[in-house]
Amino acid sequence: MDAAVPTNETPAFSTARFRDEREADWIAFDALLTRLERRGAKALSSDELLQLPLLYRATLSSLSIARATSLDKALLDHLEALSIRGYFLIYGVRESRLGRLKRFFLHDWPAAVRALWKETLIVALVLILGVATSWLLVAHDPEWYFHFIPEELSGGRDPRASVEFLRSTIGHGKAPDGEDGMLHVFATYLFTHNSRVSIMAFALGFAFGVPTMILEFYQGLSLGAMLAVFSGKGLGVEFGGWLFIHGTTELFAATLAGAAGLKIGTAVVFPGARGRLDAAAAAGRTAGKVMVGVIVMLLAAGLLEGFGRQLVTDTLVRYGIGTLMLLFWLGYYYLPRRSALP
Repeated sequence: MDAAVPTNETPAFSTARFRDEREADWIAFDALLTRLERRGAKALSSDELLQLPLLYRATLSSLSIARATSLDKALLDHLEALSIRGYFLIYGVRESRLGRLKRFFLHDWPAAVRALWKETLIVALVLILGVATSWLLVAHDPEWYFHFIPEELSGGRDPRASVEFLRSTIGHGKAPDGEDGMLHVFATYLFTHNSRVSIMAFALGFAFGVPTMILEFYQGLSLGAMLAVFSGKGLGVEFGGWLFIHGTTELFAATLAGAAGLKIGTAVVFPGARGRLDAAAAAGRTAGKVMVGVIVMLLAAGLLEGFGRQLVTDTLVRYGIGTLMLLFWLGYYYLPRRSALP
């Protein structure tokens, strides 16, 4: 009786055969994705749009088989890259650069600022405390002024100056010879000083927020000292207009920068249920959006300072412009609006 002879013949399986059977689908899928990336969905016909998810699933199936059978790494890498491209182009949210920019300015930036409302109030109070402290010190003893404002940059705008001279330095009356240039130097010093302190207040926030609070207090000291000098000469209203036209934007930006730094500092000290690094990273993402906006605000303040304050000399108009800017920022940040679509 003849015994059955076992055979070990099995279908041959190789990378070459696998490619031959399925590569046409991969090529077609890659071609559709390339057109979709370059020109958007309008570049594809209705049939091609319906074909996209079918080819995507076929590519995923090929990737699964390739992994299970341990085919060569080059093929695996190709299929993985193709699958990832397909996923993001078919199922991911695609947004143009203009759309992302619009989303940032309409939703992301204001939402980040609103999330820091507690820190903003705290920093604003610290800034006001700095202003009040130096104002009281200089009003009691004018020599304190030189501890807050460098004499070489004050350009004579100090407690020893006459009323006429101080009035001329804020755009009322004719400045003495050579003092017009010094006014620009002094204004530039104030802007660069406040900008530098604002950025440092944010950057040092990781140190538990302590340097941030100190810097914000220090920022208020120079402002309070100047207010004390001009108020002591009966020029407080005029100086307020000179400052108000750009100060509402600049000081608001400084307050937000301090709030962003304080947000990171409090996340490090009080991480909650998350680890300190995770809490700091989450706070950093919110604070980073705020700081992008702070830079925009500082640029706007620079324009108001460089052009508006020099061209507009009427005190009431200066107050009007500063008030409008303050109302604009408050409305932009805090008025309710519809949530952005995901």
